[in-house]
Amino acid sequence: MAATKGQLLEIIRRILRKIVLPIRRRKERWLGSFRLSMAFRISMAYMKLMLTHGILFIFGFIIIYMYSEKINFDRMADTLVDVISEEPGKEIFNPYIDQGLTVRILNKNTKSGYYNDCDRDQDIDRKFTFGIHYAWKDDLNILIIKSQREFLIGTTPYIAQFRYDLSDSYVKCLDLAWKLVLLYLLIVCLVIRKGTRSDVKLFEPVRVMSATANRLTANNLHSERLNVEGTKNELKDLANVINAMLDRIETSYESQKQFVSDASHELRTPIAVIQGYANLLNRWGTTDPEILHESIEAIQNESRSMQDLVEKLLFLSRHDKKTLKLIKKRFNMSKLVEDMVKETKLVADNRVIEGSVMENVIVYGDKQALKQAIRIFIDNAVKYSRDGDTVTIKCEMQNGDCVITVQDTGIGMTQKDIDHIFDRFYRSDYVRNQNIGGHGLGLSLAKLIILAHTGKIKVRSQFKKGTSFIITLPKRRM
Repeated sequence: MAATKGQLLEIIRRILRKIVLPIRRRKERWLGSFRLSMAFRISMAYMKLMLTHGILFIFGFIIIYMYSEKINFDRMADTLVDVISEEPGKEIFNPYIDQGLTVRILNKNTKSGYYNDCDRDQDIDRKFTFGIHYAWKDDLNILIIKSQREFLIGTTPYIAQFRYDLSDSYVKCLDLAWKLVLLYLLIVCLVIRKGTRSDVKLFEPVRVMSATANRLTANNLHSERLNVEGTKNELKDLANVINAMLDRIETSYESQKQFVSDASHELRTPIAVIQGYANLLNRWGTTDPEILHESIEAIQNESRSMQDLVEKLLFLSRHDKKTLKLIKKRFNMSKLVEDMVKETKLVADNRVIEGSVMENVIVYGDKQALKQAIRIFIDNAVKYSRDGDTVTIKCEMQNGDCVITVQDTGIGMTQKDIDHIFDRFYRSDYVRNQNIGGHGLGLSLAKLIILAHTGKIKVRSQFKKGTSFIITLPKRRM
């Protein structure tokens, strides 16, 4: 039985999918060919609601009106029964017959007639049951309701069968209903007309926002913003959100422009040097061994500088595009730092390299990326110090975290430099005046790597006295 029911439901679903869905799609395609404003859609939606609720209101009015008339007849019937039962033997007189109330009284035991003023309507002879019964005649303007009461005259039980002629009330009700329908339709038209104007006024900020957004270009992105004045509402909140988004886009756009400009500037110098030495080689290099050797060495150095810059730019680009992948695993950081200390001693023999504090600390991260970041801090310490200065490198465990310190006694930094050293392509004026090479990308790249490992970088520096970088890699929670 259950399987049969399920198969029947599935058949119904298939039929609906074949019939209803195509009709709905055609309807959506047809409506999609029209450009309907939001104000028009809202007006149509409100008109639909008002018409459907208006129909319910008219039906409710008719039911309440006729029910009130029926209650009025019930009161008259109860009054007539009370009068008859209180005065037995007295001639019965129905004062409500002109109002449409007629009655037939029967002896409940013998079924014999006691009183009857319903002879004009044979429909009263039909079987009566308790409750309300509606009898419609051929003429649609006639409405009859039947009811009955049981009562005692003395000790004898009687049944009073009442006939409520609500024809006049029904005609009055229909007349009022049609007038209410016309009045309601007039009100609907006025509301729709007024509502359409209100909707247009309501969506005026949307029109202004659309016009403003249409004017936005790369040239006026910094000056054009949506108007947020006036009463606070959802549209004002939307305008604030869009303005905040435009601010972020502007910041990103300016940053991108600055990035491209700085990259172009950094690449211009090595390209110019390579071109200059290439021209030199073209003129005299083939005959002068000294010029040939100098040109090849310069081209090699500038090529390495360009390669280093391009690799850093690619790393930053992968990070910005969220395509940078880190291969993390557990390893001993002290071994890595100790190897870098040895390498630094070999290439920076004119600096005092100290690496006495090396505690075994197990970290979880990308070994090569972390090595690249720490190498940047060490190279900066060597680059921005003088002959005989000391560079101290430590690897310690503090509260389970790995703390790496790279400290030098070099030229140091001002507070302004500290605030911007992690900005891309930033180099202080003092460094530029000292003719110290570099692109200004190292620290920003190192910061990205440390942050990708949920680490922190603390900077301490005094101008012309030295700088300390303290890198903290948190303990991995197992």
